Amino acid sequence: MRTGARPFILMLALAVGCNGSRDQLLADLQSPRPEVRALAVKKLAGQNNPDDLILFTRAAKDLSSIVRAEAAVALGESQDPRVVDLLGELLEDSDEEVQGRAAMALSKVKNDKAKAYLTLQYGRRGRTTRQVIVQALKNANVPGAMTEVVAAEAKSQWDRNLLTLSEGELPERVGAAEELGKSGRPEAVNRLLPLVRDSQVVLAAAAVRGLGDAGDKRAVGAIALLLDESFPELRESAITALMKLQDPAVAPRLQAVALEKSAVSPQALDAIVSFPRTPETDAALCAVALDGAPADALVAAQAMRSRGGCPADPIGERLSRVTTAANGLQAVIGLGPSAQALLPKVTPWLQQNDAALRLLAVDAVASVGDASVIPLLQKLLEQESKGLEALRTDWVTQKLPEAYGAEFDPAVSSSALPIGAPKDERAARHATLFDRVKALNAQRARDSGRPVIKPRVPTELFDDVEPARLAPLATVLRALAMLRAPGALELLKGYSQDSSLPLRTAALLGLTRLGAEGVAVAREGLLEPERDLQKALAISLADGGEAGVAALVELLPKMGSEKLLVLDALTRSTAVPASASPVLQAVVKDGGPEAALAAMLLARIQAKDAVPTLIKALDETNTVARRDVLLALGTLGDAQAADVVARDLFHDLPEIRAAAATALKRMGATTQTESLDALRSDYYRTVRDAAGAALAKGGTASEGAR
Repeated sequence: MRTGARPFILMLALAVGCNGSRDQLLADLQSPRPEVRALAVKKLAGQNNPDDLILFTRAAKDLSSIVRAEAAVALGESQDPRVVDLLGELLEDSDEEVQGRAAMALSKVKNDKAKAYLTLQYGRRGRTTRQVIVQALKNANVPGAMTEVVAAEAKSQWDRNLLTLSEGELPERVGAAEELGKSGRPEAVNRLLPLVRDSQVVLAAAAVRGLGDAGDKRAVGAIALLLDESFPELRESAITALMKLQDPAVAPRLQAVALEKSAVSPQALDAIVSFPRTPETDAALCAVALDGAPADALVAAQAMRSRGGCPADPIGERLSRVTTAANGLQAVIGLGPSAQALLPKVTPWLQQNDAALRLLAVDAVASVGDASVIPLLQKLLEQESKGLEALRTDWVTQKLPEAYGAEFDPAVSSSALPIGAPKDERAARHATLFDRVKALNAQRARDSGRPVIKPRVPTELFDDVEPARLAPLATVLRALAMLRAPGALELLKGYSQDSSLPLRTAALLGLTRLGAEGVAVAREGLLEPERDLQKALAISLADGGEAGVAALVELLPKMGSEKLLVLDALTRSTAVPASASPVLQAVVKDGGPEAALAAMLLARIQAKDAVPTLIKALDETNTVARRDVLLALGTLGDAQAADVVARDLFHDLPEIRAAAATALKRMGATTQTESLDALRSDYYRTVRDAAGAALAKGGTASEGAR
């Protein structure tokens, strides 16, 4: 063979080999396995053959997301302007991985149409894709990439809400009014103010809520006038808005609403309590403490307890007359030790024939906390006990059975019945199913380490005493415990297993005030099935000091759906120990709404060891506790969490973006200036304020807004 023919033969062999490999790749595109099709697309893209563009176009419509993702990459590598529309469709794909690949592919085309697709889709996608879009625009050398897309999203939302407010149907206009208010723009306030008098009440209420979110105090006067309206929804929205605007000047108007004892009175009172302390707010709270509905009066008086109390003369005047004594006693209950000077005017009411006034007096002296009234309370205890003795005597002396007989127990299978007993096939199947359910529940409880809560077995065929008749005795028991009367511990232990729920509740609540021994008995009440008892007992344990808090922390892993009650009670306490960190971290790992409260508590006790757990919790994209976890990481101030927290600056929910900015501010992060500066153009006022505060040295959210 001639030497000159050898190169030709080698080239021919190479070409045949390449065509053979290409033929195999083309065949793989028809494979039923998506991973094979995806690999074929990837390898074909590596050959840079312009004729393969049609193959990638078809692959972009594949049913498998991994094939579509590889097709997006291949289309981007072609840099052909004709594929921009197809990549724009892939940017709207249901799979986030495909969205991200399409965004990066568009960055390689580098024309205005590709940039427009990226800018448009930023406001429509989730956190991960939004972050990729910004990076894609940076790769395309777009200056101020994040600032540009954030501003474009804000403009789009503003224009859409304006159009909807003017041309939409009523439900759409309601939503648009609220969204315009959340923007916090002065123009939004100017557009919403005329709507507060709209004939459509739902639209007017939405405009009021929007004005509250806008945070512009120019709206306070117009909103305050709506408190005189007769529409409950409008009045409720007005109170909510005034609470957000935080102007104490409207306290007298809210006081009038709180005193009318209507459905919105509690909300008006909450607004007054939330205001900064001024002479006007103090006067309003004291007025409600004297003349409000009992529940509202108690809340108002308790708020004034930490502020030094209310003037004694008006309360003393109420206590001097039978017709107004209930109001005075209610105020003393809320004021507690700050009403010590009024004790001489309260004690005479302990001998009152009117049972309602007598009970209020018992609660009042117990709240004041003066041990000098213990003999009077012991006398009342003796009277109430004797009055109930005859009614509570068992007229059937034989003890009731606490278990089913063999022939009546639904949990016993038919095989266990005595010989000769009639067998019912359907009953036997029911018993077998019942056995299986019991076994599964028991196994589940054992696996989780939780005790099985069983309903209390009734010990009476019929209770002759109504619960209301037991209220006086229960009140006295609770008062003796609060005053730590001699013998109170043994007395309440005797009632802790009483068949009557009011007496058992009073005893358990009282035991929480009697030290570690009382707490040891009371804590078992958390395993009772009555949810109201569990809630009241958890709060009482949290208020009872270190022993009660320790009991709650110890029982927390054993609780099921009751964890939320325990965690809520712990948030009221300032005595949660640092040793609670492992238990609280376990709750965060389990997720759910309980994780939000657990994260808050971890931040409060400065549990630095919980930072990895909190960071891992952010990996769960749909966690309901994300905002609280972010804020907890910010409070803990660990710099290693800054990059993880910063990812949520791209989140599609404004409250999450605001929380991320606040967290970065708290931890003193300085590497996220570009993203934070971009968020100063965000549509939502809360996000702009948080980002501005994070950028301002030593600033607050309000300073950031300015």
